[in-house]
Amino acid sequence: MFHIPLLLALLAPGTAVAESFFDTHFTGSTLRYDYFHTGTAGEEHISLDRLRLEGEWPGRRDRLTDESGLGKYRFSVVDEASQEVLFSAGFSSIYGEWETTGAARGGAWRTLHESQRFPEPRRPVELVLEKRTPDGGFAELQREPLDPASRFVDRSPIPTRGKAWPMIENGPPADKVDLLVLGDGYTADELEGYHRDVRKVIDALFSFPPFADRRTDFNVWAVDVASERSGVTRPRSGFWNTTPVGLTYNAFDSERYMLSFANRELRELAALAPYDALILIANSDKYGGGGIYNLYSTAAAKSAQLPYLIVHEFGHAFASLGDEYYTSQVSYEEFITPGTEPSEPNITALLDAGKVKWAEHATEGVPLPTPWNQDEYDEVSLAFQEVRGELRASGASEARMDEYFAEVAATTGPMLEGEEHAGKVGAFEGAAYQAKGLYRPSVDCIMFSRNPDHYCPVCAAAIDRVIDLHLGR
Repeated sequence: MFHIPLLLALLAPGTAVAESFFDTHFTGSTLRYDYFHTGTAGEEHISLDRLRLEGEWPGRRDRLTDESGLGKYRFSVVDEASQEVLFSAGFSSIYGEWETTGAARGGAWRTLHESQRFPEPRRPVELVLEKRTPDGGFAELQREPLDPASRFVDRSPIPTRGKAWPMIENGPPADKVDLLVLGDGYTADELEGYHRDVRKVIDALFSFPPFADRRTDFNVWAVDVASERSGVTRPRSGFWNTTPVGLTYNAFDSERYMLSFANRELRELAALAPYDALILIANSDKYGGGGIYNLYSTAAAKSAQLPYLIVHEFGHAFASLGDEYYTSQVSYEEFITPGTEPSEPNITALLDAGKVKWAEHATEGVPLPTPWNQDEYDEVSLAFQEVRGELRASGASEARMDEYFAEVAATTGPMLEGEEHAGKVGAFEGAAYQAKGLYRPSVDCIMFSRNPDHYCPVCAAAIDRVIDLHLGR
């Protein structure tokens, strides 16, 4: 019988025992669990759509359970006979955002399509979906039996509607973080421009620390797929387009929020290449984007604000960073339940000021909570938001909006840089769409405003940690 420390050491990433564990339990291929997530703010249900075989498993084979603690939900693959957890991954979802909207709280129902990918098991397993509870634990939502030998597993070839190509190759997919870029709204004649946009997007991401220092830890892939018409759907502009990836502005009636609700279609395209994270880019100059943890990030590839959009939204999707701003209009109502500690690594309710979650990064001598001129900033910021809304309502051009963003930065940037505790890590009130009761690590950060050219130390450390987890460190 093994002593526990010895057993844990043998199962550690990179050991022969850990790799043998993978070979014992998994075939080396990828299975995808497609399902429907349905409900309101007070009731939710999961129902199977299909089980789909993809290509070779692109992730690590020696670290199969999620140690990050991130995400609103958790997915696990459990051995049917022993009930041992063979694989797990934290994630967030569009449904998780939907249930916080006014419509959902008013009793409206909605069904959203979701997917979870995992190594194909050799023997019968159970697929388990859990949801985070107010105390930080998880409660089971659904348990689905899976016999991988079943005739109900779709083993048909992945359609080759698109063409995958590598942009950056630094090693085998299992040893690197694999990013996959999918473009939407590009016609066949615009694919050359799409290639330029892919390079622009990736150059922007890797010019920004900590990604700049970790470029060799990534592979980057892209898929070419043509739309019949140029552009993506913009409901408020009266433009509708059926595109391969299904990107659309006005998600949850927020004009700048860009998501895809065509999960099944985009997963089939994504299956053409190995990936750990998805970046979806739209052939559009209209400011907009979005990011959901372990789902995807989106951005308007032609926007002058592209560098900010990519870095900010990818922070959400890759490292579960929360929005630190709170004066911009959003569709969420009570996104974080009062009295609970958020799971996002850069947001805290500061329920115990003596145990702030980023204590290791806190600047010595900075009080918690940390004073700043919030009332003055709010007055200026809210006035800017009002003007921005008027410009949008009047149909102002994107060039005019970019000019206005520059005017905002010219005012708010110096205000925040002049704060007594600027550049320090503390707990500044105002975060995650709430002016009071939630706190962020620094007075300014790329997750708070468009002003800085950096993540704060807490956000940067969170990104580094996720990269390390992908690399098995």
